Amino acid sequence: MIPCTGMPIKPEITQDVNWQQELASSFTRIQDFLEYVDLSRLYDHSLEHAGRQFSFRVTRHFASLIKKGDPTDPLLLQVLPSAAELQTHPDFSRDPLQDKQAYQGSGILQKYHGRALLISTAACAINCRYCFRRYFPYTSHQAARDKWSAAVEQIQASPHITEIILSGGDPLSLSNARLDDLLTQLQANPRLERLRIHTRLPVVLPDRVDSELLRVLGSVELPLAMVIHVNHPNELSSELHHALQALRGINITLLNQAVLLKGVNDNLEHQVSLCEELYASGVLPYYLHLLDKVAGSMHFEVSKQRARELHQAMAGRLPGYLLPRLVAEIPGSTSKIPV
Repeated sequence: MIPCTGMPIKPEITQDVNWQQELASSFTRIQDFLEYVDLSRLYDHSLEHAGRQFSFRVTRHFASLIKKGDPTDPLLLQVLPSAAELQTHPDFSRDPLQDKQAYQGSGILQKYHGRALLISTAACAINCRYCFRRYFPYTSHQAARDKWSAAVEQIQASPHITEIILSGGDPLSLSNARLDDLLTQLQANPRLERLRIHTRLPVVLPDRVDSELLRVLGSVELPLAMVIHVNHPNELSSELHHALQALRGINITLLNQAVLLKGVNDNLEHQVSLCEELYASGVLPYYLHLLDKVAGSMHFEVSKQRARELHQAMAGRLPGYLLPRLVAEIPGSTSKIPV
């Protein structure tokens, strides 16, 4: 566990690294990645086939956290294409959450009262194999920069929207200048009360949290929450801890949402450790999601019964404020549904 020192939090990054160059150096060839993690023996053409259905991308930071030579490593299983992705099942679809039906135009999805989600970009730093938006039509459904004004105007015309959630893709894959522009435009809406950013980038590329990003986010006047995505305690690197401390230093509320994944984190000790170590880094566990049933991901599914048993066991080990809510997202519901 990363120790919580009790020292004052300083919102500073002592040395900026060009995160965009680091992102560009990510693994995009399965063979190169497997060679790096000493698992070349796992390569076969079925991996390439799966990687064509949903492209392969892993940052070098995330790859460095994978145990070399271990085919069961929980971080490896999240990112390595698998022949299991080629299987079909009638309960698993290309649009499991019916995002297309919730689409309002200009990159806006609205499912729940009072808040809307803005697809700000299609780009991600890492392609998780269970991603529920792996088939999302980003080309026609994202709020590209030239459409941000249309999205902002549409949000301003909606009297019941008081919170905007930036999603994607990953909104932190935007440059600092573009993100600043978008946040500035959104804040001009007097009805907005809160902003939220959903991101995995600090986890897989901690250098993304540079001094300019801290300046941009620190200048936001509305209450700002950041929901990161960590599934396993092995993802909580010292570099991520440092980045999270810097984000805390500019008064951002930090929350975590995880997905319950078979063979990855459906384990009591891993879940307890994750919640405790998140708190040591200043992050509150928020949601533990059942898998969204997107085509190609059924090998990750954990049964509801197993999920309930695991969550009950977690409740016996963790204080209430460290216990994430076990939820499922059901299309057409007015909120996430407790399991």
